[in-house]
Amino acid sequence: MRHRTLSPPDWLIRSLKPQPAPIPWAAVTRAAIGMSLPLAIGTAAGEPTYGALAAMGALSGVIGDTADAYRMRILNIAVPQLFGALGVTLGALVFGHGWTAVAAVTLVALISGMMSTIGAVASVSGLLLLLNCVIGAGLPLPGEWWLAPALMTGGGLLVLGLALLAWPLRSGVPERAAVAATYRNAAALLDAAGTGDGDDEAYDKARAAVTASLNQAYDLVLARRARDHGRSPDLVRLIAELNAVTPVVEAAPVAHRYGEKLPPELPAAMRELAKAVERGEREERGEPGERGGGNHSGGYGDLGLPEELPEPHGAAARAVHHALKHAADTLADPDPLTVVHAEDRLGRPAALRVRARRATRNVILSGASWRYGLRLALCIGIAQALVSLIDVPRSYWVALTITFVLKPDFGSVFSRAVLRALGTAVGLVVAAAVLSAVERGWWDVPVVLVLATLIPALTPRGYGYQTAAITPVILLLSDVLNHQGFGLVVPRLVDSLIGCGIALVAGYLLWPESWHTRIGDRLADAVSDTARYVECAFGPGSDATAPAARARMRRRLYRDLSDIRTEFQRALTEPPPTGARAAAWWPLVVAVERIVDATTAARVRVRHGAESPGAGEVAEVSRQLRELAEGLREVEVLVPVPVEFTGSSKDSVLDPLRQEVGAARAVASPRG
Repeated sequence: MRHRTLSPPDWLIRSLKPQPAPIPWAAVTRAAIGMSLPLAIGTAAGEPTYGALAAMGALSGVIGDTADAYRMRILNIAVPQLFGALGVTLGALVFGHGWTAVAAVTLVALISGMMSTIGAVASVSGLLLLLNCVIGAGLPLPGEWWLAPALMTGGGLLVLGLALLAWPLRSGVPERAAVAATYRNAAALLDAAGTGDGDDEAYDKARAAVTASLNQAYDLVLARRARDHGRSPDLVRLIAELNAVTPVVEAAPVAHRYGEKLPPELPAAMRELAKAVERGEREERGEPGERGGGNHSGGYGDLGLPEELPEPHGAAARAVHHALKHAADTLADPDPLTVVHAEDRLGRPAALRVRARRATRNVILSGASWRYGLRLALCIGIAQALVSLIDVPRSYWVALTITFVLKPDFGSVFSRAVLRALGTAVGLVVAAAVLSAVERGWWDVPVVLVLATLIPALTPRGYGYQTAAITPVILLLSDVLNHQGFGLVVPRLVDSLIGCGIALVAGYLLWPESWHTRIGDRLADAVSDTARYVECAFGPGSDATAPAARARMRRRLYRDLSDIRTEFQRALTEPPPTGARAAAWWPLVVAVERIVDATTAARVRVRHGAESPGAGEVAEVSRQLRELAEGLREVEVLVPVPVEFTGSSKDSVLDPLRQEVGAARAVASPRG
């Protein structure tokens, strides 16, 4: 008889595995000062409860302190603080009003859930709106109605002030570092693509790294650009430098697709360009005499590049060589404004009021927005009704648990519920030791200082680790407010388990979102966009199509595929059948990425002398892609779809693309 070894399931092991990430020492320091200083001031003034409220606000700022760029820190920390102040005010107004409080908090949950689908800043804002509303409705807060919101907002703004201290000295440094990282990742992509051995795994990893790096760099630059209507010289240069990366990234698929070896000098030159970008060389040492146009092709030595790169042989080497020359020209030019005006690959952002109006309209008309809002409101309503009918001491913890578990961009609801329970249990062990061994008073300050450092240090490791770090801090600050001591520990564990149970039943099991709605539809949209990309690259009038338009379309495609990859990673942490189905669909995601790569490679070859494909070939590839997209919207289990192309030619520039489309359509369903 075979004995099975008892071991945790794979999805749980994947959820508990810590993510590799460096410790953000600056954020650790800000967290320690931002949370301990208000508590120290309150204790010194004889009002420790006021200090605890300000420290709670600082905790919200620490959670939102995740951006590198200083302008984005203002958005990520300041805007959510305003919604947090509104939430605690609404909660305090309905405190002790029974079913009125239940209805009010449930309505806030609906609004918070719908807000969370807009974007990152709106998600954190919706989170703080609901969290602080729950706290205000569940805890008797000291002072007048305005005091608690003011103190909590002040704590958050203290963290923001600490985060902006170095701005005058390091303005633009995070943005330049992000662009330089993109150049280095592009060099690694050239390394992986130009080996000539066709190593798909190494190339796919390098391509994913470039996509993530481009996403981050674009987000940082766009965050500055959205509020800089005058187009400062620094901003113009960042845009031009990002624009210059695109041709290099477009050339890499040619080398990988056709097994062409690239001279090692090409990726080495890309790394030298990265160093120049990070130093901001031309920005800092450009001289008045250098201003003006002209050809800067002879100035590569100033940037650390060899004066002459090796003579290219082959389509890929020629494309990379040409792209590197363009990038070097851009970096050497002291005034790339004409380049940006002539070929703007990012596109000018709409006015803030226009984007706000669009976001509001999209949220109100979006089915996904209403589904998430109603799901969160249902769970919060059940929790608030339950604690109103049953005497649960300090019942706000149940709703807090649900809010964190159902956060839409934290990952799988099921795994979050499990990790929340495990993380809370670990955090309660730490809290029990602190509450039993440390006397309330001045000792709270060094304890909070130490515990606060763990939050930014452990948050990048995963949700469970973040929960374990936040739990003892919240319990200690709560004890300063209500003086329950060690008696807080067991009730908080029970409340957490109740909240996780409500989230699992009412927020997960009762909302069996179909697989194709979450994944299949998004992947189908990406395939449809790929069909449009093929038509844009090779269809009628493609030669007249602006390269910037094709670049934006390609960037949008890879960003969407990157988001789908993230969704798959979340799905893999869910128990069967969802996790198993995600693993079965994964090859199709890779296949779609390769279709985009093959299209780009074909376009680059045409640009460097290959014969353009006929209209019939383009139409046939586009039709096959649209049929694949329609099939993905109609099925939940993959089935093989044989495909034959008529009139195909091995010499056609689209032959590799046809092979990739055929491979994508021939993905088989899993056994059993």
